[in-house]
Amino acid sequence: MTTASDRQPSTEDTPTIRLPQQAVPVHDTVGPPPAAPEAPAGRRGRKLLIAGVTVLVLAAGAGGAVTWAFQGEVPRGVSVLGVDLGGLSRAEASSALRAHLAADQKLAGPVQVAIDGTGKTAAVKPADVGLVVDVEATVDAAERGRPALFGGREVEPVVAVDPDLLDAALRKSAGKFGTTMRKPAVVFDGVTPRAVHPEPGRDLDPARSAEALRTGWLGGGTVTVPLVEVHPVTTAAEVDELVETVARPAVSAPVTLTSERGTLSIPPAAIAKSLVLTADKAGKIEPRIDDKKLRAAVAPQLAKLEVAARDARFTFAAGKPKIVAGTDGAALDLAAAAPQLLTALKSTSDRTVEAALTKSAPKLTTAELEKLGVKEKVSSFTTKFTGGLGSSRSQNIVQAAKQVRGALVLPGKTFSLNKHTGERSYKQGYKDAPVILNGKLVPGVGGGVSQFTTTLFNATYYAGLEDVEHKPHSYYFDRYPAVIESTIFYPDLDFRFKNDSPHGVLIDTAWTSNSITVSVWSTKVWDKVTTEYSPRRNITSPRTITLPDGPSCIATSGINGFTQDAFRLFHRDGKVVKREKFTWRYDAEPNYICGKAE
Repeated sequence: MTTASDRQPSTEDTPTIRLPQQAVPVHDTVGPPPAAPEAPAGRRGRKLLIAGVTVLVLAAGAGGAVTWAFQGEVPRGVSVLGVDLGGLSRAEASSALRAHLAADQKLAGPVQVAIDGTGKTAAVKPADVGLVVDVEATVDAAERGRPALFGGREVEPVVAVDPDLLDAALRKSAGKFGTTMRKPAVVFDGVTPRAVHPEPGRDLDPARSAEALRTGWLGGGTVTVPLVEVHPVTTAAEVDELVETVARPAVSAPVTLTSERGTLSIPPAAIAKSLVLTADKAGKIEPRIDDKKLRAAVAPQLAKLEVAARDARFTFAAGKPKIVAGTDGAALDLAAAAPQLLTALKSTSDRTVEAALTKSAPKLTTAELEKLGVKEKVSSFTTKFTGGLGSSRSQNIVQAAKQVRGALVLPGKTFSLNKHTGERSYKQGYKDAPVILNGKLVPGVGGGVSQFTTTLFNATYYAGLEDVEHKPHSYYFDRYPAVIESTIFYPDLDFRFKNDSPHGVLIDTAWTSNSITVSVWSTKVWDKVTTEYSPRRNITSPRTITLPDGPSCIATSGINGFTQDAFRLFHRDGKVVKREKFTWRYDAEPNYICGKAE
């Protein structure tokens, strides 16, 4: 007969108690229970029962700790830069960290950066190089961490910086440092190729500099960035190979370009000027053809094959503007042919390349000219001269008029007479005639152009256009209106006006044997423009000065000096809506006598 005390414990004896499986990891965490003396067989069941209850309680306690540790998206006990983020949601953690960073003024201040071994330093502003704490990446790191059941856990912030901006800032602030890497190249002495072998240097490595700044920034103090040895990508052996496989074959013979309009023979000298065998920033040589240099080297030959596009333009017929349509141009597409040309240069047999012709349209079309509103004569002004068209002075006036006739000034653009004609020299057809130099009349090339300038100035003045630059003569000449007249002297004195109207401005010129006329064609903005004068004041009398006789002495009768105002009045709808004041003081022109001084 078996008694209850003799039975082994079974699950039927303790139906409500189970040995939990999680007891093992809890024991591993908190340590194994101390060993106990083995109980008699009758008590082992009770002992095991009690142990099972103990383990279950410990497991329940551990589960509560885990639940506590993982409240929120950031584990408990986790902090960044001293800011406790534990138990916060992602949004709350990001907000708390941003608030802390915004309150720390030191993070916005410049960082002192030293370049190792050079004695060079630079103050780098974080905003200039993209130096920031990456809040989202830092919170990601905080979320991935394990909870801290006892004590806390500090997560390092994730720091971001732009390596290229940092590199540029260091170079700008620190100036020269290290040793420059000699880049490899193949250069041509005439048509003879010569190798330039590379040499290493010591320089900044943007990635290494960025890593040093990311690591040291938040620690305070000076951050040191290293100098590293830098080597060009292309080696000396590769440079020598380029000489033999590319450079020498390239200039061994001419290359022929064929096109619809004919053929072009490119001589070795032009090839040497346009074949580029220089290294990039990293010291790597990629052979290529510079199509712009090639075009310049064979410009005379290209002129026989190509046709330049011609813009639509204004001309004058029967005294009125007329539009002449533009024409398309045709040019060899050297840029597109460059890869095939490079291949042909490496060959000693097949050295012919077909080049396509590209059509180039005019930059200014008939439709665009029609929209400019050049439809009526807005103003016209005439001045008189003496000596007929046979005198050098008159011929200079007419030469300037020829150069300016048909000039088109688009809305918002400024016209410069000096820029338009260039230097007025013998080569352009100008002759010697009297000019004012150092207060007296002397012979000079282009004398008389100031009369054309005055005529042009008044035409634009009465068209209501904006005066940008003009300077009246130092002496008054009665062939011009007082004050509103202009001299010119290349390159120091210019006449400029701005087309401040919404319409195009077209200049027409005409001349007779004793007059020059300038007209402005556009669309009227003002009903009319007039001038009112103040009385002359501060009148001075001329002195008499005797000069040595000779070809450079020009006698004068003397003219009084004075000061006067001219008011430009802009009329619209029967009213003066705008006034402009011009003031000038004329010196008294001396009475120069050519002869021996007494």
